[in-house]
Amino acid sequence: MSDLAYRFSRQDLLTQALTHRSAGAPHNERLEFLGDALVNLLIAEALYQHWPQADEGALTRARAELVRESALAPIARQLDLGAKLILGPGEMKSGGHRRDSILADALEALVAAIYLDAGFETCRAVVLPWFQSAMEALPPPHKVGKDAKTRLQEWLQGKQKPLPVYALLSESGDDHAKTFRITCTLQQPVLVTEGEGGSRRAAEQMAAEAALQALGAS
Repeated sequence: MSDLAYRFSRQDLLTQALTHRSAGAPHNERLEFLGDALVNLLIAEALYQHWPQADEGALTRARAELVRESALAPIARQLDLGAKLILGPGEMKSGGHRRDSILADALEALVAAIYLDAGFETCRAVVLPWFQSAMEALPPPHKVGKDAKTRLQEWLQGKQKPLPVYALLSESGDDHAKTFRITCTLQQPVLVTEGEGGSRRAAEQMAAEAALQALGAS
């Protein structure tokens, strides 16, 4: 498995990490338990060093962004874990090797297997590069994990200004493909922005983002 940039001394650990419970024992659930804790620790340590001025809330939100299932599964795909998974007949037939949950679990199990095979320092050196691009793509600490409406509200509250008012401007399109236009109105400073999206919530977020940009607070 050269694409891991790591060669196992104990091949049984690698095999177990890639074995889904549908294929029988020993499967990867115990390794997944350990790997989940290791990934959280590695990412927490990396963020602590990467953002020396960030508070606990920002660090917690950033870690949650990086270790959630939808973030781990793409890393597993980059490592081509899907093609290497050992699945039972039912999971193979239903496309289990493409499922985010199975891929994310296998990635965590793999982290634990590397740790048990070679120790913490090697595990850190092998695993952290997998997350490098995702870490670099994070927004600034004050934005991470927060949507535009939340950021706009916090900006206004911080300046003791009235909260924005969102209103439906128009609704068009067929039921299965509607388009909503929303206004975001501020009293202080006086500002009206618009947003468009496939749902009211999406349109409100776009309107809030436009307000943040107009305020120079994005």
